[in-house]
Amino acid sequence: MIKKILVSQPKPSSAKSPYFDIAERFGVELVFRPFIKVEAITAKEFRQQKVNILDHTAVVFTSRHAIDHFFTLAKELRVNIPEDMKYFCVTETIALYIQKYVQYRKRKVFFGSTGKIDDLLPSMVKHKTEKYLVPMSDVHNDAISNLLDSKKLQHHECVMYKTVSNDFTAEEVDSFDYDMLIFFSPSGIESLTKNFPDFKQDTGAVATFGPSTAKAAKDAGLHVDLEAPTEKYPSMTGALQHYLLEQEP
Repeated sequence: MIKKILVSQPKPSSAKSPYFDIAERFGVELVFRPFIKVEAITAKEFRQQKVNILDHTAVVFTSRHAIDHFFTLAKELRVNIPEDMKYFCVTETIALYIQKYVQYRKRKVFFGSTGKIDDLLPSMVKHKTEKYLVPMSDVHNDAISNLLDSKKLQHHECVMYKTVSNDFTAEEVDSFDYDMLIFFSPSGIESLTKNFPDFKQDTGAVATFGPSTAKAAKDAGLHVDLEAPTEKYPSMTGALQHYLLEQEP
């Protein structure tokens, strides 16, 4: 019986989050505790990549973290971002977040609807003369680079922030007792093995989001009971709700 679930993400800011509906409907306790955190790299570390921000005419943002660290680093480097710099974001929410740093103008901000870079490609191809800069975490693969290469777009990826383990306190380690753990990235699995080197899954369930997270969990010797997204359940909350329904006697 699943009664206590650890979700390895920050607690949702909206009371309308589907997670809270799940907690109420199934009578489960949800604990939100990120296993990883994002940290800035130093200006010195960025300079070592030999990337000049002003050599580019457009920036591709895949997250709000990327926006924060791009503008913070630019300020540290005393780089004045030109007014005509274009921004390409994987969702409208991320695009609107740019307002925190620059005046939002529709003619220079473009966004997709699915959160995937593939959905943003048509807009980028329409602006194929741009020189794209893609700020990334130190934990990334070549998927975006390969995709932009396939469309013959000029681009340069650079690391602007790093993903590190969000270490647990001794008290948290002692009280680590959950019926289900939910992970959203391979880094989260790495953090689990770092913080709990003697962790044994026993009867507890593990849920993962994304194929790379599922692979990392299996490689770590875990049995994955729930994998999302699927065609029928594209979100973790939808998949979790279905899973809990199936567990009911």
